[in-house]
Parts: sequence; structure tokens; C-alpha cells
Amino acid sequence: MIDHLGLQCADAAAAAAFYEQVFAPCGVRELMRYETPHGPVIGLAGPDGQPQLWTSPLEGPGNRPVHLALAAPSREAVDQVFAAAREAGAEILHEPREWPEYHPGYYGVFLRDPDGNNVEAVHHGFPSS
Repeated sequence: MIDHLGLQCADAAAAAAFYEQVFAPCGVRELMRYETPHGPVIGLAGPDGQPQLWTSPLEGPGNRPVHLALAAPSREAVDQVFAAAREAGAEILHEPREWPEYHPGYYGVFLRDPDGNNVEAVHHGFPSS
């Protein structure tokens, strides 16, 4: 069900270092890092080698939504989530598409839930031809 979780942090690098140090006995380690104009976005992985906990810079003052990604069984399911979100009147942040900057075949839709959280449905498949 849960694919990954993103936390907005006052200092994303310090937060990632904390999780890596404190949860080292659980196999938590930094797997990915990319820079943004506001600071690093860091993907932490456990023993399975999948980045499932992300730390990132704050979006802005007073706005600190959680990012929750739910696993979708197919690209069609991602598209169906998009349709259902539109029907429910949810704010669509990003319509379904491939996100090659994450990895080839990453297909997701991003929306806001009623509390303003950034919620995603994602399918990790093969890139379209």
C-alpha cells in the first residue's frame, strides 16, 4: 500500500543524517540525493534498497504538507485515481505522466487531499515505447 513518504524539513540534510544515524540498526541509509534551488531532496532506503523515506526543504512558511505515495498496480490504476480525484474536486498538482528524473517507468499522479497533503499514486513499470 504505502510506496514512500516525504517529510518537509527545516534542514533536509540534517534530518536525513538523523534518520541514517538513529535507524542504522534497521538498515536505513542514504540512497539518492538531488539538489533543488531550496536545498537537497534526499531518499533514504532500508535493506531492500528502495528509497521510501524522503526529506526535502520546506515548501514555504506555514505550509508543511506530508507527501504520501500509494502504490498502484498499473498505469491504468494511476489514471483511474486521477479521474476519481477530478470527480471528487481534488486539486490536481501534476496529471499522470512518466517521471524519468526518478527512474525510467515511474508513472504517477499528484494531488492534494482535503487537508492539503501532497498525495501520489505511483506505478513502477517499464517506460512506454
